Amino acid sequence: MTGSEHQPVKGPRKRKGLLIVNTGNGKGKTTAALGMVLRAWGRGMPVEVYQFIKPPTANFGEHRAAKRLGVPVYPLGDGFTWKSKDPERTKALALQQWERARARLTDPDLAMLVLDEFTYPMHYGWLDPAEVVAALRARRPMLHVVVTGRYAPGELVEAADLVTEMTLIKHPYREQGIKAQPGVEF
Repeated sequence: MTGSEHQPVKGPRKRKGLLIVNTGNGKGKTTAALGMVLRAWGRGMPVEVYQFIKPPTANFGEHRAAKRLGVPVYPLGDGFTWKSKDPERTKALALQQWERARARLTDPDLAMLVLDEFTYPMHYGWLDPAEVVAALRARRPMLHVVVTGRYAPGELVEAADLVTEMTLIKHPYREQGIKAQPGVEF
């Protein structure tokens, strides 16, 4: 089987909250997660988004749309982590955001929780991936959790039900010098 043929599911179909990871160097990790938010919201499922890089003042397209839809999005960061002028503050914000998001893992009313750019606190060593995975495994059984960001640690990938790696093939900035544009990147 090449992977392109349909493989029927045998036996009873299971339902469970999935751990989904969108990682890799290509564009589209957050965009894919927000597509899932839109799909869940359209089904009347309560969703929340916790962002680990974007500052609380962020007002990008996804923030504007989420506000109109009534989807809670909580940014708490200080911008591009790798350019931080105060790494200790950046780390503290990430840890604070994790504690806020972690408290939502057992909420019986929440159907989907997005942890946007959450791989970075683990990649930078601020959070132990094994402890994160343990917390994610202890979540409410029907809660879907979507994690985005580059450099997903092996422990997270192993624990996930679905992992998608976005691969950069061509980018308008790299090849043409075209800067980020509203509606596409933000």
